Amino acid sequence: MPRDLGRRDLLRKAVGASLAAGAAGAASPRAAVAAPAEIAPHGTIAGLSVSRLLLGGNLLTHFTHSRDLAYVYRLTSRYNTPDKIVETLEVAETHGVNTLVVHTANNYSAWQPGGVIHTLERHRKNGGKMQWIVCPTAPLNADLAAYRTMVRRLADTGCNAVYLWGVYADGLAAKGQADLIAGAVQAGKDLKLPSGVGAHDLKVIALCEEKKVDADFYIKTFHSHDYPTAPRPDELKGPTAEIPGYWCREPKETADVMKAVTKPWIAFKVMAAGAIPPPKAFPYAFQNGADHILAGMFDFEIAEDAKHAQAALASAAGRERPWRS
Repeated sequence: MPRDLGRRDLLRKAVGASLAAGAAGAASPRAAVAAPAEIAPHGTIAGLSVSRLLLGGNLLTHFTHSRDLAYVYRLTSRYNTPDKIVETLEVAETHGVNTLVVHTANNYSAWQPGGVIHTLERHRKNGGKMQWIVCPTAPLNADLAAYRTMVRRLADTGCNAVYLWGVYADGLAAKGQADLIAGAVQAGKDLKLPSGVGAHDLKVIALCEEKKVDADFYIKTFHSHDYPTAPRPDELKGPTAEIPGYWCREPKETADVMKAVTKPWIAFKVMAAGAIPPPKAFPYAFQNGADHILAGMFDFEIAEDAKHAQAALASAAGRERPWRS
């Protein structure tokens, strides 16, 4: 979606989409999806073919990170109903986006009707082929028992890859607990799943590389500070969690560190949760080393964002970091 759309434009599009869906009656949503204009290129992560543009799960779980605009959470939840989520997955597939990244919001309720995993299963039963990279949100204790239980359930459900939630990884890295990060990664590998590590804090990547944690990939926040609500220099002195409006504390340092990392890198929060438009955000991520980008997209944004991703990939042909997937 173009980021200059006003609230009325968004609501008009939402109402229009709802009316169109109602008019379709019993027709399959898959049959109504137009043929794609572009197909997103793919890379390979631990044997898994993954599109360069991935679908972010936060819009679908309604965790929109909309700063202090509380109404946006309700608006997103009203628009992205389970039916709309299935339709969004179908639209993404037609544009070559073959992988979704999401977490198990509210833990085991994710498998209950209306929950994220239940909705993904419904899409698969309708013939959907979307791959799932999921971060378990079960408690991560020293014995890893609850965490392993959730990873196994995800594997049994049909999850294609798992990764350690960045919220967990940030806290563990701050305490130097590389052994527990490695244990979480191994929980996925024991079940033959590609297994990675998520991070908001660059210290996570540094620690994993130093301790040679056997992750298959990293999912790390990455965006510039070139937008109106970006952090001021004085704000960067405090902890990241205390500064609203951004998720990549050190973009230049992140790009520099990742140059030496040989594991595939999926960049997320590339638009700083909607503050940076795709034509600006996507090239920045690819040109500075990301192998894949994760974008939270409403259904009506996907076609345009796929075109922006294509253009961004073309502009990154001579980038410094080799493609690692």
